[in-house]
Amino acid sequence: MIREIDGARFVDMMLSAANHLSNQRQEVDNLNVFPVPDGDTGTNMSLTMRAAAAELPGVRDKGVGSVTKALANATLRGARGNSGVIFSQLMRGLYKALKEKNVCDASDLAKAFRAASDNAYRAVMKPTEGTILTVARALAEAAEKYAPEVEDMEQLLTLVVDEGNKALDYTPEQLPALKQAGVVDAGGKGLMCVVEGALHTLRTGEIIQKNEQDEAPAPVMQKSVEAADIKFRYCTEFLINKARKDVNVPPFKATIGKYGDSMVVVDDEEIIKVHIHTNEPNLVIGEALKLGELTNIKIDNMKIQHENRIIDAPAKQEEESEIPQEMKKYGFISVAVGDGIVQLFRDLGVDTIIEGGQTMNPSTEDILNAVEALHAENVFIFPNNKNVILSAEQAANLTKKKVTVIPTRSVAQAMTCMLCYDEDMEPEELAGEMNEAMAGVKTGQVTYAVRDTSFEDKTIKEGDILGLVGGKIEIVNDDVRSNLEQIAAQMVDEDTSVITLFYGSEVTEEDAKVVAQALEESYPECDVLLHCGGQPIYYYIISAE
Repeated sequence: MIREIDGARFVDMMLSAANHLSNQRQEVDNLNVFPVPDGDTGTNMSLTMRAAAAELPGVRDKGVGSVTKALANATLRGARGNSGVIFSQLMRGLYKALKEKNVCDASDLAKAFRAASDNAYRAVMKPTEGTILTVARALAEAAEKYAPEVEDMEQLLTLVVDEGNKALDYTPEQLPALKQAGVVDAGGKGLMCVVEGALHTLRTGEIIQKNEQDEAPAPVMQKSVEAADIKFRYCTEFLINKARKDVNVPPFKATIGKYGDSMVVVDDEEIIKVHIHTNEPNLVIGEALKLGELTNIKIDNMKIQHENRIIDAPAKQEEESEIPQEMKKYGFISVAVGDGIVQLFRDLGVDTIIEGGQTMNPSTEDILNAVEALHAENVFIFPNNKNVILSAEQAANLTKKKVTVIPTRSVAQAMTCMLCYDEDMEPEELAGEMNEAMAGVKTGQVTYAVRDTSFEDKTIKEGDILGLVGGKIEIVNDDVRSNLEQIAAQMVDEDTSVITLFYGSEVTEEDAKVVAQALEESYPECDVLLHCGGQPIYYYIISAE
């Protein structure tokens, strides 16, 4: 009979839990009812738990309180995706209950389960039943029910696991989407993998070994753009002070659009902001002069900049580490992937790009490190993915810097926000402007289904082409172009003036131009801007504003 758990046994239980979750990662991922390639629940929870496992050997000879502290701190920083953040809050609650304990008995364990559940519920603004939260509460209720009667920790945890699995099996009755898809909640399943892994060690004294081939892949940073891949050499930016308020901007856009790519033209009341990559900046400037006087002209040779970054990077890093950088008023961080999208963000003034998003949700620590490295009084973060927002907010809470998370769900929203940037604004005013601008951007995506499922009364097969509007699956068919045209029809209305299209790494420039031309013909009253985003996963990202 085991009446108490000490630090060494607890470490072994948690290592076993981490390995069991890693081994079951794909099974948990497959429970996700949303069938798009995503930073799935099993992968995110496994990566979060892996961060904790790395810290545990160092506290093996210490008490339970030290072990739970290491768990809480490591998962807090290592949290990836919404499920990882919620799991980190469960570990934080565990630490709150056990931080003064050297060993843990049945009564302590019940208090720990309750504290974990309560802490996770408090961390979520709108708790939903039928999720990991429901399973966590069931574990707490079972532990409180049986702890007064059962001294043996193995027997107690066995009873708790049984009740947790019953709650997990009931989740489809609480969430219609789960019932329609015929699955249980993925986050709840991940949590049960953790508890079952811990129970295995308590029961056998052995640690579950990790199947290396099933290990969750760590996010991979995208490779840099090769200099030879830079088609248009000069990044050209300037402002046009309009000669007249009624100058005709659309023909200007159409003309300079022939001279390059990555074009962004923003027509304000008195000025026009222009950004374009081109080999003929003289022609672009010549067209601009027809509309008014030019100011803030900046022309950078991107090929030379790229070569200098590669050649001088080690020397620059050493030099920058020795010379204090000037603290500026604002700094911007964006999560993004795709060479073209990353370059656009840099051109728009984003200081730090965390390369990630779908399938590569950055951790809280990734975002926190970016915040701490930025020499700015006020830091703005654009998550650009619903599954990254909680990690960004958690990072903001871990720093002493003034951090504002703009809850962008797409790169298109973040780019619109950056066009609002005015250094003379106060932080609260700028945040308000950005949130308002973000709300005015409709975003659509064309991707593919990674699994068979039934979702919102739609029967989806693996490989189907999916059209999403505002994150919701609207179109299911087998053709990328028709899918895009159908979601565009849902997005564009009488208030739309600009349609922006980013084509992904699997789409050729020729095909993208054909699609853009079709959109121009369908919506002649709108400006259609085409960019090579280079993003994976999504054939197209489209925005309407």
